[in-house]
Amino acid sequence: MLRSIRFLPVILVAMTSAQAQNYDESKVPAYTLPEVLKTVSGKEIKNKNQWEKTRRPEILRLFENNIYGQMPRSLDSIKYSVVSEDKQAMLGNATLKEVAIQVFRNQKSVRINLTLFIPNKRSGPVPVFVLINNRPKSNTDPTRQKKSEFWSAEMVVDSGFAVAAFHVSDLAPDDKEKYAEGVLQMYPEQLSADNGMKAIGAWAWGASRVMDYLETDRDINAKKVIVVGHSRGGKASLWAASQDQRFAACVTNCSGNTGAALARRQFGERITKINTTFPHWFNNNYKKFNDNENELPVDQHMLIALIAPRPVYATNASNDLWADPKGTYLALKHAEKVYGLYGKKSSLPENPPAIDQPLPKAPMAYHNREGEHNMTTYDWANFVTFARSF
Repeated sequence: MLRSIRFLPVILVAMTSAQAQNYDESKVPAYTLPEVLKTVSGKEIKNKNQWEKTRRPEILRLFENNIYGQMPRSLDSIKYSVVSEDKQAMLGNATLKEVAIQVFRNQKSVRINLTLFIPNKRSGPVPVFVLINNRPKSNTDPTRQKKSEFWSAEMVVDSGFAVAAFHVSDLAPDDKEKYAEGVLQMYPEQLSADNGMKAIGAWAWGASRVMDYLETDRDINAKKVIVVGHSRGGKASLWAASQDQRFAACVTNCSGNTGAALARRQFGERITKINTTFPHWFNNNYKKFNDNENELPVDQHMLIALIAPRPVYATNASNDLWADPKGTYLALKHAEKVYGLYGKKSSLPENPPAIDQPLPKAPMAYHNREGEHNMTTYDWANFVTFARSF
């Protein structure tokens, strides 16, 4: 015990020093971002048709092959069942549906458990926020005995929106030893491919299966499904919206490295750190870019651009420098030109807004909230404002 006490201050000092270096803007290297509107062969993209036919598919493949992995398309069948329904949930304000989404392939299956609250005060199908939940399941408690700011379901329902959630563990346990026990049992070929899908890709794949169900639910406006994620879930929400254009919009909250923040800034969490700590998140090829960000053929502004012309909302928190607020804002700004191809004008100013000065207007929205790495009622209130703007 004495030995542990004696060495603990040394360890803490070392960690603080390393983090301080990662948070030093003066140490951000000079960098050049890949041109989002120039093909690998050097051709300039000048209109949305060229973007959609040539550059967008090219960028999507670059992300698949170098970072997130392939997105499997084939499945044998999919079945939906409402296993529980309560029309007097949330003190009579909502209808709760607990839905089992079962997907089958190669004599194996995976079950996605969806919790869905729909406002009872509605005149027709309603828009819905779908959370990719990477926090404990208690944060999205269907009984509402436990309420968490992380999923401010009552506030969202009171605002006239449906709200849904599924847990990442249904698709791929967030564990480097166990991540293949979910979806990847159905797609074992992905595990042996250097550009194969891993956990983040599996979670995004799961969001698309939830989308499949929502298209069948008459209480839901399937043309206005907003996929939401926080931190690692925010990385997955961006990838889901990039891959699946049925999502009307994307919210990525404090997603940082390999989420909404530029990798080439080398600020906060870097590729080496994320690949070392979470080797099960991204494909094998991504490890080639450990301490080698400038060799990436893409950067995260290009991922955001893949969502165009659909709205995107990125956020940060003031004390969460690990997720690089400035790099997130710059990624949004560098994606603006693709939105411009569609005549979608961003209202983001040249410089990031002050803390707690949200810019929640579509098509490109941003805020940096006072506080820690989290998702709060403040964030959700702004997501609702964002959803009402398109």
